[in-house]
Amino acid sequence: MSGVLYVGGVALFNVLLLYALQPSALSAISRANPTLCPMVPSVNGSAAECFSSVVAVDVPFVAFVAFFITLLYAGAFGLYYDSVPTRSATVKGVTLGVIVGANLLFFGFSGYIFDSESALATGLMMLTWTPIFGYIFGRLYKKYSRVVEFTSQDGDLLRVMVDGRDYTGKTRTFAATSSHRIRAEVSSDASFKEWTPSGGVTLEDQRSFETIMEVNGDGTVTGKVGTKY
Repeated sequence: MSGVLYVGGVALFNVLLLYALQPSALSAISRANPTLCPMVPSVNGSAAECFSSVVAVDVPFVAFVAFFITLLYAGAFGLYYDSVPTRSATVKGVTLGVIVGANLLFFGFSGYIFDSESALATGLMMLTWTPIFGYIFGRLYKKYSRVVEFTSQDGDLLRVMVDGRDYTGKTRTFAATSSHRIRAEVSSDASFKEWTPSGGVTLEDQRSFETIMEVNGDGTVTGKVGTKY
C-alpha cells in the first residue's frame, strides 16, 4: 500500500514536472534523438510526439520498475525487521524509505531529469516524499504485525523453536492473525511439561511439545521443563 502511494506520487510529480518545464523537456528530447524527435515535425515524427510517448510510456515504465525495487526492499525489511537496531517501527520505516529513495536516485528510477531545474526539483521532491513514505510504511507495518516474546524456564534444558528457528529468549514480530509451528527441543536429561501463552497468543495444545501457535495480538510464550531424575 505504501509502495503504491510512494511510486505513484513520484510518477505523478514527474508528469507534472514535464508539463511545467515542457519547452526544456522538448529540447532535451530532440537533442537526444534528433532523427525521430526533431523540433520541427517531419515524416519521421516530432519532439511533441516523443514527449507524449515519454509521458504515456516512459514514466509508467519507470514507476513499474521502481515499484518492484520498493517491493524487494520491503521484503528484506520484513525478513530482517527485528535485526534493525531500534524498537521504533516508525524509525525503521523511515530508514527503509531512505535506502529505497537512494537506490531509485542511484539507478535513475526517480524520474525523467533533463536539465538543472528538473534535477533540483526531483531532488527536493525525493528528499521530502521519501521520509513520508517511510513513515507511512513503518506505521502500516506496526498496524498489521504483532510482537511475541519467547522464554524458557531453563534455557539449558529447553530451547523454543518457531518455524525451525531458535527464538529462545528473543522477541520477534509476526503478521497479525498468522499461524506458526512451535516446538520445544529438550535435552536428554529433561522432560517437557507445558507451554504457557499469554496476551494475544494461543496454542492448539499447550501440553504438546510441538503444536501450532496462533498470533492475534502481542504476547509471550514460555516453555516449561523439568529434569527426569
